[in-house]
Parts: sequence; structure tokens; C-alpha cells
Amino acid sequence: MNVLIMIGQLIAGLSILVILHEAGHFFAARAFGIKVEKFYLFFDAWNISLFKYTYKGVEYGIGWLPLGGYVKIAGMIDESMDTEQLAGPPQPWEFRSKPAWQRLIVMLAGIFVNIVLGIFIFWMLTIKYGESYIPNQSVKYGIVPGKIGREIGLKAGDKITAVNGKKIVRFEELISSKVLLGNSQLTVDRDNQILNLSVPGNIYNEVADYGIGEFIQLRSKFMVDSVVAGSNAQKAGLQKGDSIKAVNQHPVVFFDQFQTLIKANKDKQINLEVKRNNQLLQIPATVNAQGTLGFAAKGDEPVIEKEKFGFLSSLPVGASKAWSTFSDNAKGIGRVATGQIKANRAFAGPVTMATMFGSHFDVGKFWSLVGLLSMALALMNLLPIPALDGGHAMFLIIEMIKGKPLSDKFMEKAQIVGFCILIALMVFVYGNDILRHVINK
Repeated sequence: MNVLIMIGQLIAGLSILVILHEAGHFFAARAFGIKVEKFYLFFDAWNISLFKYTYKGVEYGIGWLPLGGYVKIAGMIDESMDTEQLAGPPQPWEFRSKPAWQRLIVMLAGIFVNIVLGIFIFWMLTIKYGESYIPNQSVKYGIVPGKIGREIGLKAGDKITAVNGKKIVRFEELISSKVLLGNSQLTVDRDNQILNLSVPGNIYNEVADYGIGEFIQLRSKFMVDSVVAGSNAQKAGLQKGDSIKAVNQHPVVFFDQFQTLIKANKDKQINLEVKRNNQLLQIPATVNAQGTLGFAAKGDEPVIEKEKFGFLSSLPVGASKAWSTFSDNAKGIGRVATGQIKANRAFAGPVTMATMFGSHFDVGKFWSLVGLLSMALALMNLLPIPALDGGHAMFLIIEMIKGKPLSDKFMEKAQIVGFCILIALMVFVYGNDILRHVINK
């Protein structure tokens, strides 16, 4: 059932995006008097449809191949590769008969709709939920670096105050694209000494491999929250609410200090100094081979501030979130092109996307992911690859500069090349996604 919920949410989200994207092309074409022959959600490969009906000369339907959707515009060389209609003279209702600027608008209309949709979704989410964040100035104990953080020189207790010279207001900024896309500078306050540390351009690869927790986490004091049945912690007599003050007479204040001492004593007996009901107890315990005792810790609750916005004031906030998503994806593609980010770490396929939606339906999470995917879809379609909207737009701009259209023969070959590129990308993304899921399972 959980898998079905994930798949259902993914299909629903993508269907909304595809239908609205293609509706952009559809209505733009109709506005200029161009005939639209088909409007399909998913592809009806080999003319196989799950559902179809014809209304006012347009065939509407649902194909069996869930790889997007399309509108078939009369007089246009597209992914259908239907060139029969191009053999005759241009008709006034055909795409090829219209001025280049009109055809360019038709091609960019789907991208425009995705951008407007993304802005609208983030606008509505901002109205409903506002913004919750951890003020960076409230992070009184600093951070704890994981494996990745330690590699760039961070230490437990560091307070990161700025990125690229700009003051950090929200702690979440430290785990955002401005840092994780690399090539940034962190300003660090370490025991009242100011340091500058460089974040390498390939850090995203490691975050993708090890998780964001291996970059930085909030530093926290702790106490025992629950004890695992049959564990060494239970055998030692640890109880919920216990506060561990020392390990083998080494003082412990923060959870990362405790973890370091415990991992250094795998398969050994240790002595814990525990505060319980205002009394100090000496409790012997045995650390297991994994370097744990078997209890869940409860840390300090971070200070969370919530900011609410009105109907109009939330619009620029939502638009900024949408634009950040678009620009972050563009920067990520740029990093892939320059080799700083590995392609198999950067692109998510259907398995990863379904997992992101989760096994339980949450309205806010669902629409937030649809907004993110809408901006990603806009960017991907803007790429100058033949068979994508961006490829068509590129050829139309060339035509406008030259003053005459490119030949039908050239456009046919370009579509074939573009189609092959898209198939190769699809095989790579799907295969990598499935392989990553199998390995991590």
C-alpha cells in the first residue's frame, strides 16, 4: 500500500505538470489560429491509447507510455516525425505558415506555464504555512561536522557566521545550494577567532553519497530518552531522563563528545557518571562492537521562529523560492557540464521522486514537490536540445536572424538526433535511479 501511495502521488503530480505544460502550447497555438490535432497525457506509442475521444477536430487521450505528454500541431516537425502533411503546400492553419515570432511564442508557452505554476504554488504555500526557520544567532553551541564537514576543516563547536561574506540569518542557509553547490567561502567563529574555510566544488557528490548529516548538524546537549530492550544500556541500568556527565572520568557536555568517547571503546567496559534525580551515580557499561550502548538520545530543542505573510506580501517570497529552485537547477547542470558534480549524483529518476513524495499523503509536501518539479521541468524544456521546446526555440531564433527558415530535411535530422539524445538521457537517468535504489536498499 505504501508503494502504491508513493507511485500514485508521483503520477498525479507529473500528470498535473504535463497537462498544464501541454495546455500552454495548445492555447497559444489556438490563439494564433494554428490547428491542433492531438492533446495527449503520456505517449500513445504505436497508436495505442488507454483512452481517447475527439472533440471539435482534436483527439484528446491518455497514452500507455508514461514519459510525459504532447500536443500534435499541424504543419510542425515534432517528436511524432509525421512528415506526410509537409509534402503539400503550406496551409493557413498550419504551424509552418505562421510568422517566426508566433511560432516562438507557441514553443515557449509550455515553459511559461510551468514557471507561472511554480510561482503560484510557492505563493499559495507561503500564504498558508509561512516560513519556519532556526535563527543562526540562536545556535549557541555551534555545529558538529560529519565526515564531509571535517574534510573541509570544520570542528565541533564552530559557529558559521557568513557565506561568501554575507551574514547568515537562518541556519538552514548552511545546508542550502549556496553552500552545497560548492566553490563558496565559510566565515567561521572558532573560540572567538575568525577563520575562512573553502567549500570545494565537488562537495555535492559526497553529500549525495553520505547524506547531509555527514556535512554539519546542530550541536546539542542530551539525555537518555529511551532504552532499547535487551541492549547493553538496559543491562547497565540506564533509564529515561538520565544525564551522562562523564565517560571514564572524561567530562561530557555534548552528544558528539559522548559519541566520540564511546566509539573509541568498542567491545570494552566503561564507567559512566550519570546524573539521576539530582544524584550522581557511577554505572559500569559495556560498549558493543558497533560503538553504541543501545539508547536513543534526546537533544535540546532548537529555537524555531515562524514568519507569516499576507496575501500580497507572500507573492515576492513565493516568487523568490521559485526562482531559487530554477537557478539552483541551472547551476547544478552547469556543475555537471564542468565535471564538478557527477551526473549520476545530480539527476533524479522516478524511483527517487516517488520516494521524495513519501508513503503518506501530506498536502503541503505534495504541492511543494509539485512546485519544485514544475520549475525543474521548465528548465529542462528550455535546454537547446532538438525535440525539446528549447531546441525548437533555438532553431526559430536562428531563422529570425537569418531571415529564412531552416530546411525541412535539416529539421527532420535534428529531431532524430534530439530524440536519440533524449532516449540516451532517459536510459541513463532511469538506470542510475534503479541501480542507486537497489544498492541503498
